[in-house]
Amino acid sequence: MAFRGLGRPNASSGMGVADHSKNAFVELKLKKVYRYVIFKIDEKKREVVVEKTGGPAESYDDFTASLPENDCRYAVYDFDFVTSENCQKSKIFFIAWSPSTSRIRAKMLYATSKDRFRRELDGVHYEIQATDPTEMDLEVLRDRAN
Repeated sequence: MAFRGLGRPNASSGMGVADHSKNAFVELKLKKVYRYVIFKIDEKKREVVVEKTGGPAESYDDFTASLPENDCRYAVYDFDFVTSENCQKSKIFFIAWSPSTSRIRAKMLYATSKDRFRRELDGVHYEIQATDPTEMDLEVLRDRAN
């Protein structure tokens, strides 16, 4: 007996993950090539792909300005900070951006695909689910990292 589509992603398992997406994350994590990577779901290809990358010199404001106001995205951000002991540290945040103004279909698609995609990103320290910019403010990252 053959089962059709067993190897293909479906609504319950989420989307596939493009090799380029995994590679961009590894470059952010190990090589510090990017400050952030923004991912989107390509519904035609049925996979998570890189939408935008930000260089090491880009700021948190550049990152938040790159997220769409009314559509969902996944993102990873490499947050550099100094501890109370004056040590330079870096923590990687996974951000699931799902603004309240986005389409319900998009929210459902991103919600059902998040866990599978997140598991592909080995080395994320913290996860944030944000529906408006205040939920992922720079202070929120500082509080979580310390």
